Amino acid sequence: MQLLILGRGKTGSLVAEVARERGHRIEVLGSKENQHAVALTAERLQSCDCVLDFTNPHAVLENIDACVRSRKNMIAGTTGWYGEVRKVREQVEKSGTGFVYAANFSIGVNLFFDIARNATTALKFSYFGQINEHHHVQKKDAPSGTAIMLQRLVKDSVGAELPISSFREGDTVGMHEIIFTSENDSIRLIHDAKSRRGFAEGAVRAAEWLKGKSGFYNFQEVWRELT
Repeated sequence: MQLLILGRGKTGSLVAEVARERGHRIEVLGSKENQHAVALTAERLQSCDCVLDFTNPHAVLENIDACVRSRKNMIAGTTGWYGEVRKVREQVEKSGTGFVYAANFSIGVNLFFDIARNATTALKFSYFGQINEHHHVQKKDAPSGTAIMLQRLVKDSVGAELPISSFREGDTVGMHEIIFTSENDSIRLIHDAKSRRGFAEGAVRAAEWLKGKSGFYNFQEVWRELT
């Protein structure tokens, strides 16, 4: 596949590395080269099979608009735009393109979400809940998109909105913890990322899965189908 990766940060660079290892041809555009999506012309996108966005919340919506206009499939690994999900879904479905988004493309994190979803039953038995997330000091958003997804998962499951505590320290890649506590005991579920590679691999596999498909998908809906 011919992949266009938007973003030269740590995650975007690792996505490019993983894509090469999996035999794909890639092009990478940084923010300076693509301000206000000016580089995403129909000519540039013509030979592209899928665009993978790892930019920032200020750029991603313009990038989505450009890709949808050119009817190019897209993987959105950028967070901070989810207030516009309904609008983007309408754009994607109207254009007949394919789109997968996630706060976290790690297979391990999505397994963690499934386990946490089952554990929310504890809140029906006099347990109290808490979400903690730890990231490196350079991470700008707090709480993390993954923590917000975890909070939303709990609310959708049992109607309770758990508080989130965010910590920024050292070079921590990303650790998420959900705790259920009662007078009798405590249950702690933890996902601790050793590197960003799991995230990058999931994103590239999602692009491979999306080839030849159309529709609007959350990664949680499709990760079990990846190869």
